[in-house]
Formats: sequence, structure tokens, C-alpha cells
Amino acid sequence: MATGLYLVVFSIALMILISLGLAVIFGMMKVINLAHGEFMMVGGYICVFTVNAGAPLWIGVITAGLGTAILGVIVERTVIQFLYGRMVDTLLATWGLSLLLVGLATTLFGASGMGLSTNYPTVSIGGMNVPGYNLVLCALAAVLVALVWWLATYTKAGLLVRGTMQDAQVASCLGVDRARVYMATFGFGACLAGVAGAALAPLTGVSPTMGVFFVAKAFITVIVGGHLPLIGATTASAIFGTIDGIVSYVQSAVMGEVSVLIAAVILLRLLPLGLTGRMRRGM
Repeated sequence: MATGLYLVVFSIALMILISLGLAVIFGMMKVINLAHGEFMMVGGYICVFTVNAGAPLWIGVITAGLGTAILGVIVERTVIQFLYGRMVDTLLATWGLSLLLVGLATTLFGASGMGLSTNYPTVSIGGMNVPGYNLVLCALAAVLVALVWWLATYTKAGLLVRGTMQDAQVASCLGVDRARVYMATFGFGACLAGVAGAALAPLTGVSPTMGVFFVAKAFITVIVGGHLPLIGATTASAIFGTIDGIVSYVQSAVMGEVSVLIAAVILLRLLPLGLTGRMRRGM
């Protein structure tokens, strides 16, 4: 029983980590960022090189977040800002960016992956030895959700972002610099993706194509979540993580992946607007 509960909690944490950055960019800005997985990949590489240089892992994760935030700001200023309201063009542009980042990573670091070890001890849960780092990831996912909620709800910056995304023209009339808000929001979403990639590096390793394994899950989670990015993505992560954890415990990890896809199709069929489609307020 304890083992199954651990698998559920861990699956939920992974869903949150890989989808939170996309929830900010796609859920709030309506920008289809097909390079989300590559932002995670960039964060993973930054973390690996930082740790290999002698820094502790937590420094590597913070550095990865800052590095991908800078990359996100550059991408928004040079590409995305010219494509707001043009969803297909944004899709194509971010797809091209995805291919560019994969190509650059392959050229610079090679096609093989890089590993990253941790010194966290194992913990016994229900007779099963669980890597202590997995529990750290669960805590990190909870902290990131709480941080995003606090920033959106209790800070002036969060109020400006939510107001601008709901009605950009009114926000401009009130003196809000829309360009700066868009830039900061995209950079923050990229930062969350980089932190996720860095945090997952010890588990999955880092390779030029690592983003492919995460981007589909992230999009499914955010789309099923609906138009309230934080509430929707967190709720969808809880549903999919629970299904994945239970089925993986009873059957296998492959069947867990299949069951998540089936659940997503059923939910979108029953709730075309997503889990939060009928909610009017919130984050």
C-alpha cells in the first residue's frame, strides 16, 4: 500500500515538474511553445556542466533556471514578440527553434547522453528502497506550485501579468508595459522548464533529444487542465499521476503511459474546454 502511494505521489510530482513551465507560457500567453522540451534539455546541460565544475546540485538547478530564463527572454524578444495572435506561425517558429537547439546540442556535445549522480541515501517505504532524491523531487514540485501561486496571487507582478493576459488593451491604457510583461512571463516559463530539466537530469540523464520524452506529456496535461493554467495543470497532473502510478504499480510502466493517454482522450471528449473550462476566475 505504501509503495503504491509513493508511486502515485512521485508520478504526480513528475507531471507537475514537466508541465508547469508550459502552463505559464501556453496556458497564460496562448503561445504554442514546441521548444518546451528543448528548454528542459538546455537546463539539464547547464546543470550537468555546473555540477561537473564542482558546484553542488542545488546550485546547478538554480543556474539552469537562470540560464534558461535568459534564453527565454532572448527568444521572446527576437522571435515570439512578432507572432502574438498568430498561433500557427508561433507553432512553426518554436518547432524550428526546437530543431535548432537539438542540432546545436548534438554538434557541441554529441548524440550520446550525459549522466549526473547524486549522494542522497535510499529510504525504505513499505519494504521497498526508494532513492532519497525522488522524495526531493516531490518536495520541489510542491514548492514550485506554491511559489507560482504566491507570485500570481499576492504580488504586484502577478496582478499585472494576470491583468495583461486577460485584457492587454485595458492594461496598456492603465500604463502597463505589455512588452515587458510578455517578456518576463515567457522568461519565467522558460525558467521553470529549465529547473525541471535540471532536476530530472540525475534520473533521466541529459541528451539532445531528451525533450521529446517530456513535451507530449506536458502538452496533454496543460490542454486537459483548461484555461486556468496553475489550477488546471495541477489538477490534471494529480489525475494523470494517480492513474499512472496505480496502473504502473499493478501492471507495468508501459501500461501506465497508455492509461494516461486513454484518460486524456476521455476527459477531452467529456470536457472539451478542459477541467477548468467553466471556471471564470483563478490562476
